[in-house]
Amino acid sequence: MSETTTELPVVVIGAGPAGLAAAAHLIDRDLAPLVLEAGPVAGAAVRAWAHVRLFSRWGELVDPAAEKLLAPTGWTRPAEDTYPSGGDWAEHYLQPLADALGDRVRYDARVTGVSRAGRDRVVDADREAQPFVVHYEGAAGREHRVLARAVVDASGTWSTPGPAGGAGLAALGERAAADRFSYRVPDLEDPAVRARFAGRRTAVVGSGASAFTALAYLAELAASDDGEGTHATWILRRGISGSTFGGGDADRLPARGALGLAAKAAVDGGHADAVTGFRTDAVERTDDGRVVLVAEDGRRTAPVDEVVVLTGFRPDLSFLDELRLALDERLQAPVRLAPLIDPNQHSCGTVRPHGVCELSHPEKDVYLVGMKSYGRAPTFLAMTGYEQVRSVAAHLAGDHEAAGRVELTLPETGVCGGAGLFDGPAAAEETGGGCCAAPPTLTIGTAPAASGGC
Repeated sequence: MSETTTELPVVVIGAGPAGLAAAAHLIDRDLAPLVLEAGPVAGAAVRAWAHVRLFSRWGELVDPAAEKLLAPTGWTRPAEDTYPSGGDWAEHYLQPLADALGDRVRYDARVTGVSRAGRDRVVDADREAQPFVVHYEGAAGREHRVLARAVVDASGTWSTPGPAGGAGLAALGERAAADRFSYRVPDLEDPAVRARFAGRRTAVVGSGASAFTALAYLAELAASDDGEGTHATWILRRGISGSTFGGGDADRLPARGALGLAAKAAVDGGHADAVTGFRTDAVERTDDGRVVLVAEDGRRTAPVDEVVVLTGFRPDLSFLDELRLALDERLQAPVRLAPLIDPNQHSCGTVRPHGVCELSHPEKDVYLVGMKSYGRAPTFLAMTGYEQVRSVAAHLAGDHEAAGRVELTLPETGVCGGAGLFDGPAAAEETGGGCCAAPPTLTIGTAPAASGGC
């Protein structure tokens, strides 16, 4: 890479938790970041689930380099043992951090393509000496481009939720019935949304934290004065086992355990019926406009008024098509990271911290970080994302020893940045056990680099 190229900024795609932390670490390393955010504000995706409470505490959601950047602004760190909502996280941390970055953040800048200047993905000649060229679309639809010495893609997966279809494709009739489908946890405090679900039957498709949250919210609505007749049909692709509702009281993340118990209470309390082993194949409309889900084996649900699909997310890789990425064929995650996060092998977030080695691609100096690095794998760990960007920034600054170090140790149950439901104070008490026999505490320190190397 030429001296001229090294003077270019590092383009960071996305002003969410990982993207803004990446910018803070780059500044700490005397490198210039340029953050391109598709939305009009910082944390636009997080704000889309502002009504949902995280099951991580504030102490697990603030990046150290970001806090260092915020300190001169008079920012006050929220109480470490409290649990923010998505809206709290955006308002009290992400936006102040973006404000501290100033004009290093560009809003309404949707990235549409990344390549090497003058080189498509086929061309080998002099490839690594060329800067990256990043195309983006501004607020008025005007096209722009910027050159970069490196690209850190922290754009997440929020824009591409999974479908109801069990084969990974939209079920037959799913798109035609779009007026009855939604793909996010409903905000039942919003009067218009509440009216849509109150007194009606809703199918909830999915088995993770978001599905638990939706079931708990619908059960709460059913028990309210205006919720008579509200009922959920919980569609699970697998059967119900001892681990279906998570670790419960034994979970090292007590708020996550409380979320699973709330979902179980919705079923036990008669507010939801579980339908197991049901892989949706088709969607049919009834004469009155409701929908029926049809399984691969021919089973049919009773008619429902609404379908909430919470089957995870997947990365949008379309704008990276001219780059040479090494992605796992199943998860669409970096090939070295995929074995660590494969849900076929890891059932409860047993992911060790990792960095630039696991995130590297054949295309030098391009990195997928944060939620996007996980591809289709669930249970992203917020502080693990911060460790990713710390390592990447150190590598780009030439500090390879620091890049290879592990500066974060997590219990095997993880510190999750995903959405959850937590309100009860009893859930804040740490308890023993856990699905993975994890150590009881989270520590941040310095550990030797993992063996093997890149």
